[in-house]
Amino acid sequence: MSDQEVLVVQSKIKKYIKAKSGMSTSGSVAGHLSGLIAQMCDQAMDNAAASKRKTVMDRDFGGNDE
Repeated sequence: MSDQEVLVVQSKIKKYIKAKSGMSTSGSVAGHLSGLIAQMCDQAMDNAAASKRKTVMDRDFGGNDE
């Protein structure tokens, strides 16, 4: 995802991983996670549109059967 905007805060990811595991984090993790988040957002937008809504809601990301 090198040509797209990074959607995550890299310092927060590194801090979280370090605190939970003591491990370091590769510089490429933020870009990869951003790609995954973009895919999830795209699917959520499709789900909202299929429900004839213009607002993406938490349930559009799946796993929440409201």
